[in-house]
Amino acid sequence: MTNIITRRRFIGNAAAYAAAAGLAARSIRSEESKTVADTDFPLCDLHVHLDNSTIDAVLGIAEQRGVKFGIVEHAGTKENVYPTVLSNDTELRAYIAMLKDKPVYKGIQAEWTDWMGCFSKEALAELDFVLGDTMTFPDKNGKRMKLWEKTSDIGDLKVFMDRYVDWHIEILSNEPLDILANVSWLPPALVADFDTWWTDARIQRVVDAAVKNSIAIEISSSFVLPKLNFLKAAKAAGAKFTFGSNGRYPNMGKLDYSLQMAKELGLQKSDMFVPGAGGQKAIQRWRPPT
Repeated sequence: MTNIITRRRFIGNAAAYAAAAGLAARSIRSEESKTVADTDFPLCDLHVHLDNSTIDAVLGIAEQRGVKFGIVEHAGTKENVYPTVLSNDTELRAYIAMLKDKPVYKGIQAEWTDWMGCFSKEALAELDFVLGDTMTFPDKNGKRMKLWEKTSDIGDLKVFMDRYVDWHIEILSNEPLDILANVSWLPPALVADFDTWWTDARIQRVVDAAVKNSIAIEISSSFVLPKLNFLKAAKAAGAKFTFGSNGRYPNMGKLDYSLQMAKELGLQKSDMFVPGAGGQKAIQRWRPPT
């Protein structure tokens, strides 16, 4: 595995990615202080991983930063290589039991397109939410390709970008997700011309699919994405939003960029996705595509 960069290692370089894209956010709070925000809704970080840590250690950070966490574990087939991958109802329910009675939301990060086949609908409904992204992508032969790995060959950039937007629509339309994470992320080969590739038309297609399928858009403080123009389009279309750090210990709950964008957009309680609120979870209302 010496030639493979894990998503965890890639995310560790997110600051460098943001700088390359010209997306650096100003600081809203210091790392040592509690999160302070002028909002009318409780602060939640719904993209927290327990890698190299424990739930009790993570809860200490949640209290320190004044943020409620949504814990996510990777879920899907064992072809997905992560420190932990939940792949059946027994593993999923053991994970849920571990978080029982803890002051957190219970979620998973869905991997690839076959993850639903690993679990019963009943077991998935015991979660508070399901989060997914589009960073695992089909290559020209339909095999899963991890776009953050250096070995990924995306070919012609325009052809890739058109397929990539189509891939967003496919995921948003066919999978029972509550949250789309890492929204508008691009492979390194496209980052230098980020605004050229993410045209208004492409943004609107993704936004419309998210709204149509009642999937919230994550404002990611790790990748410093989506950018303000994308978020304005999403707000105008009536999208719901979440905040996410994609944090591994001790970096969860750092929501500087999320808070900055909330202020810029004037987000209110009614704009925010809350797990379990306002009706059925995505898995409960989902019907397999015909």
